[in-house]
Amino acid sequence: MMRLPEDLDRMLGQVRARWLLTGVAGFIGSNLLEALLERDQSVRGLDNFTTGHQANLDQVRQRVSAAQWKGFEFREADIADLMAMQEASRDVEFVLHQAALGSVPASLEDPAATHQTNVTGTFNVFLAARDQEVRRVVYASSCAVYGNREGLPIHESQLPDPQSPYAASKLTNELYAQTFSCCFGLPVIGLRYFNVFGPRQDPNGPYAAVIPHWTRALSHQEPLEIYGDGESSRDFCFVADVVQANLRAALTTRPEALQRAYNIGTGQSTSLNHLLEVLRPLVGEACPAALQHPAQHRDFRAGDIRHSQADIGLARRFLGYEPLYTLETGLHEWIPQTMASNR
Repeated sequence: MMRLPEDLDRMLGQVRARWLLTGVAGFIGSNLLEALLERDQSVRGLDNFTTGHQANLDQVRQRVSAAQWKGFEFREADIADLMAMQEASRDVEFVLHQAALGSVPASLEDPAATHQTNVTGTFNVFLAARDQEVRRVVYASSCAVYGNREGLPIHESQLPDPQSPYAASKLTNELYAQTFSCCFGLPVIGLRYFNVFGPRQDPNGPYAAVIPHWTRALSHQEPLEIYGDGESSRDFCFVADVVQANLRAALTTRPEALQRAYNIGTGQSTSLNHLLEVLRPLVGEACPAALQHPAQHRDFRAGDIRHSQADIGLARRFLGYEPLYTLETGLHEWIPQTMASNR
């Protein structure tokens, strides 16, 4: 069973609800699905398989009981289809909105697609939630809204400075969330994810996140590329803590917690060079060739920020969020499992 804080497990044990989970076949969505089904919740999931995978749903099915799996209803649909969102939102109490096109480089290549999914799609999620009178919407935002910052850690009070169409789309979501709350009374909470990693994160494709991409490169002796000098830093957050944040946001009974967007990370920053130092020996335990596999430096990518570190004080104060994992403990739990499953 996915590890969650004891108090959150107790809260879920007292709740029997129907949840709508967009992007359910994706990385974060499938981990949320697993955690909810393991705790005997009823979940309606929606995905169009643009970035999600049937294999992720199949893995969840293998990890839960047959009775728990019966609590899952899947609909293949697009959040940009308002009618589909209206139908999916019927008789739902909580919406966890994870569906998005999540790549900065991809948004630079095709900003229209990013807008259609991230902005129009999220507007539809909010509109359907309003019309169907759901109890709470928790939606995924991003630390990308902050842009480049000299002073760390980053606090929610700092003005946004989006540097890509992706970042602009996430900031627009936050503005629509504020508008739906102000004008229509929609109970909504946003979560500004920092760099999430963990099981079922896609290692393939040109826009793969750094940890699964490097893990695959090390284990398969493929090109291992570092953009820039390797001193760019990120706040790497294990996916179980993102699951925790979503469920706390959905279940909080504190009125002052609503209508906010919270940083979700660890509060620690790690350079890419140090990340490689931690990752290499973990992969090397199963693939000794990884210990000598060289890295290749490339130019900085357009739209990438230089440094990132979350101030998570607000999430601690209003949501009770406290990370259970560091980068190192998350990698030590996940990488050996990943290597074993790939043998």
